[in-house]
Amino acid sequence: MNNKSLYQKWGKRTLDICLSAIALILLSPVLLFVALLVKFKLGSPVIFKQERPGKDEVIFSMYKFRTMTDEKDESGNYLPDDVRLTKFGQLLRATSLDELPELWNILKGDMSFVGPRPLLVEYLPLYNEEQRRRHSVRPGLTGLAQVKGRNAISWDEKFAYDVGYINKISFKLDVIIILYTVKKVVKREGIAQSDVIATTEKFKGN
Repeated sequence: MNNKSLYQKWGKRTLDICLSAIALILLSPVLLFVALLVKFKLGSPVIFKQERPGKDEVIFSMYKFRTMTDEKDESGNYLPDDVRLTKFGQLLRATSLDELPELWNILKGDMSFVGPRPLLVEYLPLYNEEQRRRHSVRPGLTGLAQVKGRNAISWDEKFAYDVGYINKISFKLDVIIILYTVKKVVKREGIAQSDVIATTEKFKGN
């Protein structure tokens, strides 16, 4: 077994456990501070929980800090995302602070630091066989698609990067992706698809 295979089988998960545990301890003051701000500005619940497909399409609950209000129309339906997404919520997303609770998902084994981002469960029937390969590994807090454009690139490009990452997973590549992710977050690049779309446009299949 070569070094690349060893990393994929043992090293990647070992690093995820060690680094997520350390990060949760060191960032606990930040997590508490952001939680208090969310509680004050957006109310409860502070944590947004949503079902997402993980490795082998096993469904898990992904945790994020809440970024939108619960405003509804007269029929009881939620208002559009761009209406419910506050300036405070936009700031959390732009700085990726809303993603910090996913460190718990990494520690639990639902996710990895690097991998294809976990998408909506409703997308599962829409993938072709090549796109479905993205679920052959743990989803990531960040990934190749995120450093190549994040939400500013098309779905076809995202899936191509996801599969490309799976084909060449290595410790070196993961380090490069993490470093580029920090750069993207600092520069706040690729947060949304355009100035008129608050969040990512939904995938509608092929």
